[in-house]
This record gives sequence, structure tokens and C-alpha cells, in this order.
Amino acid sequence: MRSTRAAIRPHLPLLVLLLGTAVLYLYRLGDSGWANAYYSAAAQAGATSWKAWFFGSSDASNAITVDKTPASLWFMGLSARLFGVNAWAVLVPQALMGVGSVWLLHATVKRTSGEAAGLLAGAVLALTPVAVLMFRFNNPDALLVLTLVAAAYCAVRATESASWRWLALAGVAVGLGFLAKMLQAFLVLPALGLVYLLAAPTTWGRKALHLTGALGAVVVAGGWWVLAVELVPASERPYIGGSQGNSVLELALGYNGLGRLTGDEVGSVGGGAGGGWGGTGWARLLGSEMGGQIAWLLPTAVILLIAGWWAGTRGDRVGLGLWGGWLLVTGGVFSFMNGIIHAYYTVALAPAIGGLVGTGAVALWRRREDPVAAAALSGAVAVTALQCYLLLLDWSSPLAIAVLVLGLVAAIGLFLPRVAPVVVVVPVALVAVLLGPGAYSVATAATPHSGAIPSAGPAGAGMGGMPGGGGPGGGGQGDGGRATRQGTTGGQSAGVDGAGRGDGGARQGGAGMGGGGGMGGLLNAPTPGAGLTALLQEDAASYDWPAAVIGSNNAAGYQLAAGVPVMALGGFNGTDPAPTLERFQQHVADGRVHYLIAAQMMRGESGSDDAHRIGEWVAENFTAATVDGATVYDLTARAQR
Repeated sequence: MRSTRAAIRPHLPLLVLLLGTAVLYLYRLGDSGWANAYYSAAAQAGATSWKAWFFGSSDASNAITVDKTPASLWFMGLSARLFGVNAWAVLVPQALMGVGSVWLLHATVKRTSGEAAGLLAGAVLALTPVAVLMFRFNNPDALLVLTLVAAAYCAVRATESASWRWLALAGVAVGLGFLAKMLQAFLVLPALGLVYLLAAPTTWGRKALHLTGALGAVVVAGGWWVLAVELVPASERPYIGGSQGNSVLELALGYNGLGRLTGDEVGSVGGGAGGGWGGTGWARLLGSEMGGQIAWLLPTAVILLIAGWWAGTRGDRVGLGLWGGWLLVTGGVFSFMNGIIHAYYTVALAPAIGGLVGTGAVALWRRREDPVAAAALSGAVAVTALQCYLLLLDWSSPLAIAVLVLGLVAAIGLFLPRVAPVVVVVPVALVAVLLGPGAYSVATAATPHSGAIPSAGPAGAGMGGMPGGGGPGGGGQGDGGRATRQGTTGGQSAGVDGAGRGDGGARQGGAGMGGGGGMGGLLNAPTPGAGLTALLQEDAASYDWPAAVIGSNNAAGYQLAAGVPVMALGGFNGTDPAPTLERFQQHVADGRVHYLIAAQMMRGESGSDDAHRIGEWVAENFTAATVDGATVYDLTARAQR
């Protein structure tokens, strides 16, 4: 028994960290329901059809895929197959990925800078509000973070002994990250490659050879699925959502690739350079959209990167170079990209911030007798306290004041060690640094979040008082975390009347999305009433698609409620040419689609208009009925003219 206790005792702090993280990420997880219904519907489809699972289809009859590579859906789909299609089955995989990310970050930082640095880094990641949000949500970002932290761990192991095997594993992890969220995974490659090139103990020739092999591993691990999809005839697979030419490569390089940088994203409702996604520049990370998500320790991380490099050992510098390069490249892209960007993307910065804080703080602490190191450490705590004060002020001014006071007291104690003993100063400093983001993270976990654009924080968080003019609850979030923004600047109102009769984009008409659940649309899924749900389920086995509707979120709401495949006309934005009007007419003639449900959707400035043309054709040729407030057309019965 004593030997068991002795074996466990050194690992107890890590066990406490991981257990606390698991509780935070799993607490009342089901309250968010389907969270992002778009991905939940795809997980439901994957739990029903292996073909839908492999391709990442939105529905089990494989009309169209989601507009991402499907790796995150593979985990959700398998979970739903094992435990049934429910909120917990969909969301738990992401929570476990969060615990895994904290564990891997601890292990990575520990190898370069020791146990204390690893624990602090893990705690910072676990308590970053946007990390709490995304590890309790079903977007692909959770898997992206896990794979990238795994890549960092493998790269550190490779750098220690110039191991080509570990470096190849880092490449595999990045490739898997590509299968989660495409080109965003590649933003860490410069940091991983540069650290290995500068620090691995071998010749330059071998380093170049090893890096070439690792890039090959990236291509193989990320490219096998792309190759498989491209080799399957288009007639034998679902349409690739988000593309205009039914191509994964187009999706990866265009809409989800270079288009995000330039703003020229064909098919986006905010298409065109600029896209209406706000001003660019480094201040974006501190502003109203992103500040409350990620900025709590961001200035501190920069300070500790610089000061830690001066104070640290060779191992510390390897870690600082890795996390600093990660932060610089990824943060720079987020700051200056002109295309679609949402505040929750910043979860990709959380591991780098955690790594810099843990590594830099411990490096300075080791040299705390040096006045310069003491001043840098003291300044970092003071800056953290001030930043947290600004972020908390509109949500809880008493907490904001408490954090500021604790931080200033700790900063004085660190700079003047004779004022207070270490056993007092260190705990006060840790509380001052982690209390602000920790409280905001707990509030995030206690608030249900759903919709396409989630935002960390409690319901009704303030919108003022932050650097850049917004509060921590910004980002278009409201109503208990439900995303409420229904489009983007530069979009055109949908010319939809009933099932889709156009008026040139002059107004947004159309029937309501169903009783009890409110409207659907671009960003939110509708909740249909019992009558409409029963109508879709009636004789559903006789049709490939018991219903069709413009837009993937609209389709997801009906599909999740009725448990039957619903065709998403035009994909996520309603601007994909899938299906074309002619192909949909053939589906109707073949008796493959039963109903079309009226929908309200934005009409984009670029991309296909087929989905709206389908709506117009149906409205002109079939008779409308109203069920639970929604306009429904029976496509098996032509209108009598």
C-alpha cells in the first residue's frame, strides 16, 4: 500500500489537473443539446450510413457533405453508433479531446522545462474560456487542437535526439489535423520545422532529410482521404459541400484555404474581398470579438516569451521557440486575414499561450534572485491582472477589482521578496493569474451554447469596457449562448417567398420555421413541431429524402427532430450547385423526394443560385400547405392549374 502511494504521489498534481479539467468539460454537457446542429446532423447520418460516415455527408442518403474534412465527424459518428444519437454521444468526444490536449501540453512542456512549467501550461489551457467553449462543443476545432498539441509533443521528442521517427509522427499528427480543419493545421508547421532545424543535435544534411520525410508524412496522413474522394466518380459519392466544382481540392485551397486570407470566397454569403469581417491588425485579438475568448493571458505570454528567452535554459528556449512561433504565425494569420473568421477560431492559440506562460514563468522563477528576472516576473503578473480587470469589468466589477488587487499585491511581493514569504506570494500570484479566466470559464461551462457561431462567456455578458471597445461576451452571441447573427455584411437578402419564389433579392420573406423552436436560417437550426415531425416520418422509408429545404442548418433541424434524411439544397450557405434544378426535377420525377419545406436564407453575391431556383420552381408547380407554421409542398402531387 505504501509503495502504491509513493508511486502515485509524484503524479497527484497532474491527476488533480486532469480530473478538474474533465469535470469542467463534462459538467451539464447535455444542456447545450445538439450544440452545432449542422455537425450533429452529420454525426447522425454517419451513425446510420457508413458511406455518409466516410465522406462526412449531411444526410444518410448522401446528397452533400459538410464543408470540412470529416475527421471530427468520424469520432462523433462512431460514438453515436455505440451510444445512440443523443447530445452526450455527440459532445463527449470533444470533451475527452480537451482532457487529452491538456495532458499532452503538460507532457510537452514538462520535457523542455520541468513539471511545474507543464502543470502551469496545462492549467492555462484548461481554463482558457474559448477552450472550455470548444471542448464542450462539436465543431472540428477540438480535434484540431488535440492533433496539433500531439504534433508539438512529437516534435519536441524528435528535437531531443534528432529522431526522424518522432518527427515523422509529428507530420502524421499535422496531417490528421488537416483532416479535421484543412489548411489551418499547417499554420504550426513553420514553428515545428524551425525548432527542429535549429535545435536537433545532428548535421544540417540529416536535418533537411528528416524534415523532407516529415513533410511527406503530412501529405500521406492528410492526403489519403482527399485522394480517395477524388478517385471516386462524382456519381457514386455525395457532392463536396462548400465547393462550386464538387472538388475537395477546391474546397481546401479556395473556400477553406486562400479565400480565408484574401476574402475572395466564392459561395460565401459575404463574398468578395473584405467580406465584412471587421478590421484587421494585431488589435483584433484584443477586441470585442476575440478578447474575452483568448486575450486573458495573451499580453503576458508575449512578455514571458521575451523575458524567458533571456532567462531560460536551452530546453526552455526550445519550448519558447516552438510556442512562440506557433503564436506568431497563427495569431498573425487570425489578425490579418480578410475572409471568414469567427472568435472561436482563437482556441488554436490557447496551447501556445499556455506553453509560453508555463515555460517563461518557471524560467524567470529559477532566476528570481536576479533583479531583472524579478522585475519581468512581477511585470507579467501585473499586466495579467490589469488585462483581466478590463475583461471582467462589465461582467462582474467586484471580481474585476479583486483580481486587480490580488495581482498588484503579488507583483509587489515578487519584485520585493522580503515583503512577503514565497509560500504566500506564489499562491496569490497563481490565483491572480487564473481567477479571471477561470471564473469566466466556469460561467461558460454553466451556460448552454448552440448555433453556428458560439462564443465563450455567460449569458448576457457585457459589450463594453474591453480594449477595442467590446465586452467579453462579444462575437454575436446572445440568448444563453445561442448565436443570433444571421448573415454577414455584404450578403443580399434572400428573395424567398413561400418555398422560394424570388423577387430579385429585394426582401426576405417566407414561412416560419416551425412551432415551438423559432426560425431557422443560415446560422441556426429550426425546431419543428410535433405535427411536422410526424409528417416527415410518415412513409419515410419510401423516399431517399423525405424532405428537402434550402440550407444545411435548416435541413439539420428537421433531420435531427424526425430522424430521417433531409436534403440540404445548396449546402451550408445555400450557394452550392447541389443539386442543380435539373437534377432536383429528376429526383422529384423518380419519386425520391417527398416534401419541400419553405425556408428563409440569405442570397449570396457569388456561387450557385440553383437552390433558390428550385424553390421558385416548386412554388410555381406544387400546392402549399401549412403545418405547425411551416409552409410545406408535397412533391408527389402537382398543383392543379
